[in-house]
Amino acid sequence: MTVPAIALTAPAGPDDAPLLVLGPSLGTSTILWEDAVPALAERYRVVAWDLPGHGTAPAARAPFTVAELADAVAAAVPDAQFLYAGVSLGGATGLELLLRHPDRVRAAAILASGAQIGDPTAWHERAAQVRAQSTSSVIVGSAQRWFADGSMARRPELTGRLLHALQDADDESYALCCEALAGYDVRPALGRIHAPVLALWGRHDRVAPEAKAEEVAAGVADGRAVVVEDAAHLPPAEQPEATARALRDFFDPRTEGTAR
Repeated sequence: MTVPAIALTAPAGPDDAPLLVLGPSLGTSTILWEDAVPALAERYRVVAWDLPGHGTAPAARAPFTVAELADAVAAAVPDAQFLYAGVSLGGATGLELLLRHPDRVRAAAILASGAQIGDPTAWHERAAQVRAQSTSSVIVGSAQRWFADGSMARRPELTGRLLHALQDADDESYALCCEALAGYDVRPALGRIHAPVLALWGRHDRVAPEAKAEEVAAGVADGRAVVVEDAAHLPPAEQPEATARALRDFFDPRTEGTAR
């Protein structure tokens, strides 16, 4: 196993504001957060990161774990402490950050994610499918999982770009991400997390439904679960205003006294 390469965007927001790091869902890129960033950048210095082989990040050729993704984020982020919000695989990375680098993360929002996600056998099968048939073969299924009814019609340009990002993702890197998720399970370790945690879930999410959010919120020392209505698995793209509002409501009390 190796620490994979990721890519960070340039910061958006005031230079003296608290740093907020935004993480992606499998198959997406930093596009996922585009519509939520303006509201977040009013109060935070915002950066987003791409998974290996997604967006602008270099392709991966060696296996890695979700824990090693967390190590990659910790190594890439320059600030000693930061706030974190991640979706699905990016949310799983956030929980691993809290476990492996507890002194770095002041508070974390885990969106459309959980302490364990999906069936390991199904993840291995999807990895094999993408290696054989490319990410184009999972576009229809991903669209069905990602978006609630009406989301694509509300934001056709953004959803189209997200699906193109999936098609453009490096096949081997995507497969390695699937295999990382197959081996991911931090349920026994949740009690070791003491930083504040927000578990945010989409009302129509079938991948990481309410039970996953409640499990995280109940398992950590200081957790809460909040729903985003009219969203499925990609709340920042489907409901950017509601997502940004929930994050600001959660993070703001934890940045009092911090220079803006």
